[in-house]
Amino acid sequence: MRVLIVEDDPELAGLLRDGLRKHRIDPTIAATFADGQAQALAGDYDVIILDVRLPGGLCAQLRRNAIHTPVLMLTALDAVDDRVRGLTAGADDYLTKPFAFRELVARLQALARRRALALTPATLRVADLEMDVGSRVVRRAGRPVALTVKEFALLELLLRHPGQVVDRGAITAHIWDDNHDPFANVLEVLVRRLRSKIDDGFQPKLIHTVRGAGYRLGLST
Repeated sequence: MRVLIVEDDPELAGLLRDGLRKHRIDPTIAATFADGQAQALAGDYDVIILDVRLPGGLCAQLRRNAIHTPVLMLTALDAVDDRVRGLTAGADDYLTKPFAFRELVARLQALARRRALALTPATLRVADLEMDVGSRVVRRAGRPVALTVKEFALLELLLRHPGQVVDRGAITAHIWDDNHDPFANVLEVLVRRLRSKIDDGFQPKLIHTVRGAGYRLGLST
């Protein structure tokens, strides 16, 4: 996940940057309205964190420039008017200071997932495997495949990253909560069940284990 932080307080910006890196999030810092606007226009970010104390109405300006990246505002606890103005200008969510860092990460992940869903076609395909995300219908070689909720979630995640290795931590965070142990064998059980439905009786095999890393969906290389 790539996040742009528009924050003029160097101490807070540094804390945000260091904390996000620990969660494998790639942060970019902009300290002014002008720098924030330039970075947002030039870069492809999943979410923008914006301190509403900065003058200039950056969120409204971004929306006028057809930048639709989700915006999370940071506001003071009692800044109700600021939150209303920000949401009216096109912000997607807000978080009041002080905040728990894990809540910030959870909100960023939710906004990034929403953006990914908006950018992804309704039908996902790899080889002769296809998934209609809206109707939740999966077919392999034209034959319908019945999946459980967690099997569908795992397959959808892999289909959204075709040919890429998706690590165990990303999978468990997507399917289970943050307290789930990514090294528990329940993931192997889930992958085995999905393979039995997606790959057994079909060629080529599409779900591949990358030892020590995670899983990849795609043709063998």
